[in-house]
Amino acid sequence: MSLANKLAETRAASAGRIPPDRAAIMHRATDDLRKSGILDRIVAAGESAPAFELANHDGRRISSAELLAGGPLVLSFFRGSW
Repeated sequence: MSLANKLAETRAASAGRIPPDRAAIMHRATDDLRKSGILDRIVAAGESAPAFELANHDGRRISSAELLAGGPLVLSFFRGSW
């Protein structure tokens, strides 16, 4: 199964589980983000991300260059407040 098909399947399954009032809030928030111009400022798929340095779970600073030295690097971003 292709990624596009898998994503479509996941969206369809979610649509059946999310109450319509909450789905409307989610869609409105997504539309607001798109209208904000945020998509014009993101790194596109396949582009190189800018170098960065962040603290790991122990508070030690880790650089993207250090991680890339060990092989390919995959980043996941989660939007929200924790």
